[in-house]
Amino acid sequence: MKNMLPKGYLFSTVEAAVKKPGRQDIALIVSAVEADMAGTFTTNTVKAAPVKLCIRKIASGTGQAIVVNSGNANACTGQQGMKDAREMVSIVSKEAGLDQDLVYISSTGVIGTPLPMERIRQPLKTLAKKIGTATLDEVAATIMTTDTFPKVVHKKLKICGVSGTISGICKGAGMIAPNMATMLCFILTDFAVDRKTLGAVLKSAVNRSFNRITIDGDMSTNDTVMMMANGLAGNEPINAKAPDLAKFQKALDEITYELAELVVKDGEGATKLVEVLVKGARNEKDAEKAAFAVANSSLVKTAIYGNDANWGRIICAVGYSGISFKEEKADIYFNKVKVVKDGLANNKDKEATAELKSKKIRITVDLKSGKAEAKVLTCDLTEEYIRINAEYRT
Repeated sequence: MKNMLPKGYLFSTVEAAVKKPGRQDIALIVSAVEADMAGTFTTNTVKAAPVKLCIRKIASGTGQAIVVNSGNANACTGQQGMKDAREMVSIVSKEAGLDQDLVYISSTGVIGTPLPMERIRQPLKTLAKKIGTATLDEVAATIMTTDTFPKVVHKKLKICGVSGTISGICKGAGMIAPNMATMLCFILTDFAVDRKTLGAVLKSAVNRSFNRITIDGDMSTNDTVMMMANGLAGNEPINAKAPDLAKFQKALDEITYELAELVVKDGEGATKLVEVLVKGARNEKDAEKAAFAVANSSLVKTAIYGNDANWGRIICAVGYSGISFKEEKADIYFNKVKVVKDGLANNKDKEATAELKSKKIRITVDLKSGKAEAKVLTCDLTEEYIRINAEYRT
């Protein structure tokens, strides 16, 4: 997939036995030149040390490298956690010959346990010396925790006649809730994008993708999305007035949505990907609230797992979502099968049950109260989810 990568990015991975031995668990992403940088982070009041550090750094709008570990979140670790995060940045910057202010850091894994720095220091030095020896796919595998597969998406496109690429990787499978979701995501492009515009397009893409997924309603301390734009494609910098801005935004939207789908598809113990579409709402905010109420309902999610077309749980969730609507106007669909018409059963339960055996299901609620709509991604809820999370620290 080397020909799919944006120009000027190099990678390395190393094993440090952060949580346990036997796998690569620290990765490094480096741009050949200083890049413009944007990011969005968890809104949880409790933020991990690396998140706090990155929030301060991202204000500069520039960066060149990201070091990331799995196995330990470095969250709720006090002043020692901040000291360890800074030390990791310091080691990588010194060994790789990079400006310390341009090196960012992310962590994911168990909360409340200090980083095993005695096992990490030497591997970090090796990591910095091995730049260019790994692939983006290997980085995606390195940052996994309970994920069952690496998540990588590429888009090639032309902006004002110049060819370039946007590539994205992420990890995430559980503790997934809106305002991102126990996930780390790194997006790389060789297009030049001015700093203000980069922040705006990333925020827009995240709002309609990672901010609209939910697996279990829990929000992490480490959620991070960062994007680097190094300009090596050679285009004139994309700004708010660029004729191809919409084209760039569309490609970025597609990348973040595809990555969001992969996160939900890989939901801990999940067997089905579920898209909840609420349309015909008075405004987008109402549509989003109703869609999240359905997507977060354990009763809906367990019914989906059991192939039970229990639409009563769906209309109930919309009812407690806090939006105003008339139930006697609402229609509900499982894929294309209408199970509710004007608020009443449509006697299509048998057909709907057959639809629920699919691996990808769309629940549509048409409120017929306006023209706004919103989509939220979720998955079914299974016994395996309980097993995975009961044993997470062991």
